[in-house]
Amino acid sequence: MQKLTTSVKQVQEKLLELGHPNEVVKLTDSARTAQEAADALGCEVAQIAKSIIFKLKSTNEPLLVVASGINRIDEKLVAQTLNDKLGKADADFVRESTGFVIGGVPPLGHKNSVLTLIDEDLFKYETIWAAAGHPKAVFQLTPDELEKMTNGQVISVK
Repeated sequence: MQKLTTSVKQVQEKLLELGHPNEVVKLTDSARTAQEAADALGCEVAQIAKSIIFKLKSTNEPLLVVASGINRIDEKLVAQTLNDKLGKADADFVRESTGFVIGGVPPLGHKNSVLTLIDEDLFKYETIWAAAGHPKAVFQLTPDELEKMTNGQVISVK
């Protein structure tokens, strides 16, 4: 494995702290998109747990939606679920809120606590892959582990 960046080390340490033994994998190619990650890992795009940050309009707090790589998030549905409006989160907001760059935002280990919603479609798979703090870093886990580690609420996002 290649040398880990500081942000990737943070994710690996958080995984170990949570009792999750799986190691972060550094890919040779970019995993910035779900398709790129799936191609590099040899799995289905749907097994990629993509982390999308939104800004809650009422509080300006971040919201993390962890969605299956094939699903487009229905922002109106998510907003209804939360009884709030969703705003776009720019790169600065994402980095400021989570400590990570877009394309590498993991579902855990954020700088601040982040409200998390998890796509129910991820539970169709035995294992899934999530970003690990860098566009070329990922880690494998089960949907149940994702739910436990993030204290996320499982919903339909499409």
